[in-house]
Amino acid sequence: MKLKYLAVAALIAASLGVAGSASAAGAPPQIGHVFVINLENKGYDETWGPGSAAPYLSQTLREQGVLLSQYYGIGHNSLDNYIAQISGQGPNTETQADCQVYDEFTQTGQADPGQAVGQGCVYPASVPTLPSQLTTAGQTWKAYLEDMGTPCRHPAIGAVDDTQKAKVGDQYAARHNPFVYFHSIIDTPACGADVDLSQLPNDLASPRTTPNLTYITPNLCHDGHDAPCVDGEPGGLVSADAWLRQWVPVITSSPAFSQDGMLVITFDESDGPSSDSSACCGEGPGPNTALPGITGLGGGRTGALVLSKYTAPGSWNDRSYNHYSLLASIENLFGLPHLGYAASTGLNTFGLDVYNR
Repeated sequence: MKLKYLAVAALIAASLGVAGSASAAGAPPQIGHVFVINLENKGYDETWGPGSAAPYLSQTLREQGVLLSQYYGIGHNSLDNYIAQISGQGPNTETQADCQVYDEFTQTGQADPGQAVGQGCVYPASVPTLPSQLTTAGQTWKAYLEDMGTPCRHPAIGAVDDTQKAKVGDQYAARHNPFVYFHSIIDTPACGADVDLSQLPNDLASPRTTPNLTYITPNLCHDGHDAPCVDGEPGGLVSADAWLRQWVPVITSSPAFSQDGMLVITFDESDGPSSDSSACCGEGPGPNTALPGITGLGGGRTGALVLSKYTAPGSWNDRSYNHYSLLASIENLFGLPHLGYAASTGLNTFGLDVYNR
């Protein structure tokens, strides 16, 4: 009876837009397959407001899940946000600049919670990641990158990153692929789990072949980053919305998603440091940069949408979350300890306010 009451209370709170409290964390449901899609550089109002250029995302998909209206990026520019999602590491001056040169992270120390102190791009093998956690726990992961082609594609150590600008027929960006910034991945067989997006439909054929964590990054046109795109597409939210219309049904109609899946669609950051560097969730200066958002403490408000059989269609909540919250929430689902800033005291994680159905 108590569990039934809690579920009903959470649903009522979500339908009324009531923010969750610390007790909203609760016990997560038995979600065994997590899908994450990251789009690029859009603030909350542009994406979710009434004039959105992405009606499939902001209306059709919005009606199928719970909208997290107070979800934030953790920094500017792109790369530090992606790295945060899979390791809990905060920005440094080079990741803030999207690592124009693919150089080593030179570590000079350690700081709480779990922060490698130093500067650079490719973290040493001693820095733990969500993929390494999953593998140790007997779970699986895979990253799917549109236009990447060769698995685990990245520049040579010390080389200029030639994927910073899109090319016709090749709009892959290494800076939107956080997995290639860790030696524990690129120097091991784990690198084989970093593949081109074209492999996704085959892997979704059955729950057995679907990774426990599926991390998806569209190319520089379809993630909304470029507008217009080098191939003549409009780009921005228009192209991102068309891409979602093609790929989200592939995910949501898969056996693994139907069985025990959760899809999170979010953005790495808002428009940019000059327009929104706001933060949430107690984020402050880190050991490697005083201002994670370059001109402020965060990456701005973006919002996020969560779809699952455990979320109430058309619901929303205004509890504060960021990319560290997402990492901690995924770790909670698989019974893993929290890495880096995901272990911050008081950080909100997904609970009955998100799993509200």
